[in-house]
Amino acid sequence: MFSTKKFFSEEQSRAIVNAITKAELNTSGEIRLHIEPHCKAADVLERATAVFFQLKMDKTANRNGVLIYLAHEDHKFAILGDEGINRVVPANFWDGTKEVMKLYFQNGEFFEGIAFAIEQCGEHLKQYFPYQSNDKNELSNEISEG
Repeated sequence: MFSTKKFFSEEQSRAIVNAITKAELNTSGEIRLHIEPHCKAADVLERATAVFFQLKMDKTANRNGVLIYLAHEDHKFAILGDEGINRVVPANFWDGTKEVMKLYFQNGEFFEGIAFAIEQCGEHLKQYFPYQSNDKNELSNEISEG
């Protein structure tokens, strides 16, 4: 079975979980990271969508979950927002974040690329889904593995 311990150090894994927790303090949105060595579908968005539903990310109250998906050995990644997000943001909402992630990844800086994406998700979502005082964490902040 794949383990993020082979990809991220224990310290990096903790930092990613902390970054998700911190980013979610800006927004009522929910952010998850799923990492696996290989994309189990021909199309990365098809696989990210399957993982999104597998993780029950479509079950948030405001349908405002975001999945950052990475198949590192296949050099594929995606950022996928739920329908609540997609209804209110522009079509190219994630493009800038994905372009910067790609630059990090091309330099072998996977941790830095993921950390950047998480921070950006929190920043981008706060204008559409600001943090609410009664907000509760609806999804785990732990890294999901496949």
